[in-house]
Amino acid sequence: MSTHSPDPTTTSKPKLTRDEQIKADSQYLAGEIAQELADESPSFGTETLKLLKFHGTYQQDDRDQRSVLRKQGKEKAFSMMVRCRIPGGRLTPRQFLAHLDICDLLGNSTMKITTRQTIQLHGVVRRDLQQTIRKINAIGLSTLAACGDVNRNVMCCPRKQNDPVHRELQRLADALAVSLAPQTSAYHELWVTDVQTGERMFASHTPSDPSGDESEGGAEAPSNVEPLYGPTYLPRKFKCGIALPADNCIDIYTQDLGFLAVVRDGRVIGYNVLVGGGMGTTPSQKKTYPAVAKRMAFCTAEQAVDVAKAVLIVQRDNGDRSDRKVARMKYLVDRWGIETFRQHVQRLLNFPLGDCTEDDVQDVDDHMGWQAQDDGLFSYGVSIENGRVKDQAAKQLKTGLREIVNYLGTEVRLAGNQSLIFCDIRPDQRQRIAEILVANGIRPTEEVSMARRYAMACVALPSCGLAITEAERRLPGLIDDLERELARLGLCAKRFTIRMTGCPNGCARPYVADIGLVGKAVDRYTIYVGGTLLGTRLAFIYRDMVAASDLVPQLVQLFTAYKHHASDGESFGDFCNRFGDGLAAIVDDTAASLTVDGPTSI
Repeated sequence: MSTHSPDPTTTSKPKLTRDEQIKADSQYLAGEIAQELADESPSFGTETLKLLKFHGTYQQDDRDQRSVLRKQGKEKAFSMMVRCRIPGGRLTPRQFLAHLDICDLLGNSTMKITTRQTIQLHGVVRRDLQQTIRKINAIGLSTLAACGDVNRNVMCCPRKQNDPVHRELQRLADALAVSLAPQTSAYHELWVTDVQTGERMFASHTPSDPSGDESEGGAEAPSNVEPLYGPTYLPRKFKCGIALPADNCIDIYTQDLGFLAVVRDGRVIGYNVLVGGGMGTTPSQKKTYPAVAKRMAFCTAEQAVDVAKAVLIVQRDNGDRSDRKVARMKYLVDRWGIETFRQHVQRLLNFPLGDCTEDDVQDVDDHMGWQAQDDGLFSYGVSIENGRVKDQAAKQLKTGLREIVNYLGTEVRLAGNQSLIFCDIRPDQRQRIAEILVANGIRPTEEVSMARRYAMACVALPSCGLAITEAERRLPGLIDDLERELARLGLCAKRFTIRMTGCPNGCARPYVADIGLVGKAVDRYTIYVGGTLLGTRLAFIYRDMVAASDLVPQLVQLFTAYKHHASDGESFGDFCNRFGDGLAAIVDDTAASLTVDGPTSI
């Protein structure tokens, strides 16, 4: 299919917003980045910061230090967050270990496994930014398009199996990563080319295959032209993922574009294509909202990349470029309706789209603990709380993970729940892995509660500039308290998702969770309930402006009502959804009944 179609920014030439003008004037993302890298200022200019996102990096500052530095008359403690692009979360041992080295050498000695199966490095000061990105390219990875108004990291089920189904999922993830990547040469000129000689330091890169040799360098950039994106790229960020009906571990309904595998006789015959998911919202503006994707059409496996390009082009040419608040594709899908959107996609294709099959999401696997591969080997998923990899006095997580990777020398995969999976483990190696975990104070996954295993939190304070309140640093203590109450209620074995974010942007996908805790004001949250472990349904607001200190008591009341009124086999999210607007009344009635008839400690 042709990637060229009329682009309103180049035909009718409407007046561009500032963000659109910055992209249009950037010479395909080059801007003034090179000049600003050469000076000694601790921070970048506003326009350069917008372009740097496309290169995989954001400027942040340590908000814990802001007031102290302000009183001292000093500037903020600026640093950069650097995010990698890792299709399907697949890493060679060398790539994983290199990230641990880089975070020690150039970052704040921690790394964050994200909710999109990639890695973020924090605390990189400006003078080390170029070196950091070069080191990432040197191990066959790239930061290009990890952020910005482009397709970002492609998510895919991380389970290690060598059957035709899982091989096809990863094939598509790699193909999408290459086909939807920006082609600008600016990335290589800035980060990969040797400043002294002007020559490229590394060869061109295609997504690495952890089963073979690594290719050196960043994403392919044959010319300074963007045949797919055009000079102004997309109106807003774009996310896609690939899942199986029996395992929606990547929350496919939250993606702008999702491919749900249709499996027959042990092979993927095609995909049900979902469009229009997205989590961000601004509560003060009713025109914004989270959305779950809509089922659009069926395509064969061979057609999937062309369908992805067509969907992206429709969003490129028709998404709202006048207001970034409503620029995500979910608003276009809602405005047009799914049938009209499908018609626009169909016009760009030289083959007919089919209707979706009956296949849909049925279950979720977090891939934690021991799982048998189909080749006689095993994988082991280590539950990493909120994805933060660091060493502490009582828990040497970073040291322990390094020791295991060095011991195994095999592939590492990142899961969509901020955790990681060691692959290709021989039966005789299992005991040694258990010993390394214990020696470093790392709790084996088998001893981690369901509440904690299925929980996620965004970075929030102190580094995220958008955070209103805590998330990553608050959720562990909240779960400590909640675990005790769940044990008392006899609900420890129940699977449910609890996700906390420091603002309404929803980076930890709270709006489809059984429980979403979303920062609304300083130390106050909105409690969302009624989503589902399957990630297919939006949650609703149960309580607003809840003080941080009251979150656990509110949740305990909900779980108490669930214990007394749930139907057989009913999940927590389904229970909340069944009562809907009447949920608060059921909770209050349950509390009143227990106060009269028995113990009051609910």
